[in-house]
Order: sequence, then C-alpha cells, then structure tokens
Amino acid sequence: MANDYYELLGVSRDVSDSDLKKAYRKQAVKYHPDKNPDDAAAEAKFKEISEAYDVLKDADKRAAYDRYGHAAFKQNGMGNPGGGRGGMGGHDPFDIFREAFGGGGGGGGGGIFEEFFGGGGGGQSHGGAQHGSDLRYDLEISLEEAAKGTEKEIKYRRPVACKKCSGSGAEPGSKKVTCPTCGGAGQVTSNRGFISYRQVCPTCQGAGQTIEKPCTSCRGEGRVMDSSTVKVRIPAGVHTGSKLRSAGKGEAGHMGGQAGDLYIIIHVKEHELFERHDNDLFCEVPIKFTLAALGGSISVPTLFGKGSLKIPAGTQTGTTFRLREQGIPALRGGRKGDLLIRVQVEVPTKLTSEQTAKLEEYAEACGDPANPVSESFVEKAKKFFR
Repeated sequence: MANDYYELLGVSRDVSDSDLKKAYRKQAVKYHPDKNPDDAAAEAKFKEISEAYDVLKDADKRAAYDRYGHAAFKQNGMGNPGGGRGGMGGHDPFDIFREAFGGGGGGGGGGIFEEFFGGGGGGQSHGGAQHGSDLRYDLEISLEEAAKGTEKEIKYRRPVACKKCSGSGAEPGSKKVTCPTCGGAGQVTSNRGFISYRQVCPTCQGAGQTIEKPCTSCRGEGRVMDSSTVKVRIPAGVHTGSKLRSAGKGEAGHMGGQAGDLYIIIHVKEHELFERHDNDLFCEVPIKFTLAALGGSISVPTLFGKGSLKIPAGTQTGTTFRLREQGIPALRGGRKGDLLIRVQVEVPTKLTSEQTAKLEEYAEACGDPANPVSESFVEKAKKFFR
C-alpha cells in the first residue's frame, strides 16, 4: 500500500502552502542523495517525498488526492500525479528540489546548498550568475596562541565548481536550449479565476534556457561537495568572538557567479592559570607564610616566559602586584595589557614538634605591634566582650 503523502511529509491535512514547503525542504535536505551517498533507502525516500510534495503543492491535484487518495491518479480521467507520464509523472525529483529551493512558483528562499550549511549573504538573481553564500567555521585556540598570534590550517567541506562541466551544469558536448516552458521569456503567466499574474519560470529559474543534457557529476547544479583546506593567520590579541575573513573561500558561485567568503570565528579556551579581562591577565600565586613575613623574591609564570616578583616583608593574603606589559597585546597596536598577581599566603598544615616549639616561642616573644590588623580588630571587638 502506498504511503500517505501527508504522513510522508509529516504534516496535517489542513497544512498551509508555506508550511508544506517548509516541511518538504526539511525532509528533502535530510534524504538528499548528495548527503547520503550510496544509500539506496535514502534515495528512495527522497523520491517519495518529492512525489508527495509535487502533488500537494498543486491545488487541483491536492483536492483530487484528498477526495480519492492515490486512486485519483490511476483513473483514466486524472492520469499520474505529474501529468500522466508514469512514476514521478515526468517530473524529476531533483527538478522539484531545485524549484522548491530556488524560488520557482513564487516561494522564495535561498540556494540549494544554503540549506545544507545555513550560510547567509549569498546574493541571487534569477536567470543569471548567483553569488555563492558565505560560510562560517568555528576555531578554538589556546590563550598562548591568542597572545602571541599563530597560523592554523583548517579543513572543511563546501560546494565547489564541478570540474567535469566547469560549473555550467551541462554535460560536456551538450548545449543550452530555449526553455520549453516559458519559450525563453524566463517567466510564465498563471491564471487563478479572473486574476492573471507572472512568476519566475519553475523550469529554467528565469534563465530562459535549459540544459540539453545535465552533467552527470553534479546533476546539472554546476557545483559539487568537496573538501577544502585553507591557512589562516591569527593575529596576536584576538579574543572569543573575533571574526577573520578568508575571501572567496565560501560556497562557489552558481553559473559563474562570484564565490562567497569564509568567516572564521575565534573561541579562546580557558587557561589553567590565567584569567583574562580585556587585555589584562589575572593569576593567583601561593607563597609561604615565612616569605610573606620576611619578604623576598619569587619566580612567577607569564605567557611569555618566567618572570620575577619582589615580595615585601609583611605581605598579606590578597595583596595584588602588577607586572607591566605582561598581558595580551592590543589587537590593533598599542601597549600590551598587564599581568596582575594576587598572592595567597599559605599556612602550613603539618608541623614537626621542633617547628611547633619555635613558633610558640615566636608567639610569646612578639607583641601586638607586630600584628597591627589583629590589634585594630581586638580594639573594635572589646565592646562585645563586656
């Protein structure tokens, strides 16, 4: 038993024309042979949903189907869904696909490959060359790479001009002929009751010509999916959200149109030691309590090598020191940011008996002047002890 056309497209029987087209586009992209190479089941599904859409998008065919079901197109009076030529009724599923995505029938929409990539920005003009859509690539880099700059090689897939037909969509040796539907006008006239209106020819998409024999490699599209590699120079100072443009590395144009661009969106990974705020870096460094009390120098990490920091005697937890120009360079020139180091005084958790005795001796020997913060706190707290 044949599948119900509405169920095939996942829509209700009262679906609007616009929602019907959206449902078909979604299913067609999912099962398109270009996305499912060597998958016979997907190709069969693609043909089924194309046949369903071809019937339901036409008001007269849809009315007949709603009344008689599939039997409507087996009766002598109705013929087959596409007009009586068997199977798809003479309508190639790829033609239906191109019409749904190319704007034929007044539906609008982007290019075929735009649906695959979600790309935007590709201009389109019926009957002529079409600008390829821009593509996006998200690239993750380390904080060190963001600070110093780097070069990356990225690999991605995109539509490129078909080598066999050089992007023309025509089988080598064949030619373009006048469109049989519009007679070369690029537009057709439709009548609905007393109203006549012109629309882009669904067969030639406004070109006025059709391909005598479509290229067998690209099925007449003029483009095929292929792997591409591009080297990208990432300047020092980039941050998450920075956008780099590689001109002409997006989708290939259609029928000789200019290629779109590739936009690389930068994502800087979090660092295990440093936290970034604009072009400044923050780092928390533990120091021994003896160093905090007596003072001295310590080695500290920076993104550009080992640095040195002088710790004054009596340094407290939370004290922040600034190392000038040890942060991130400004993206468009200018001075680097700074590295701010916040010290955390580490109190030992295990002491030997000898160490304990010496600390107790120190505690007895020192008075309040040695601990001004404690002295101030005690004075303020005395009133609560009464």
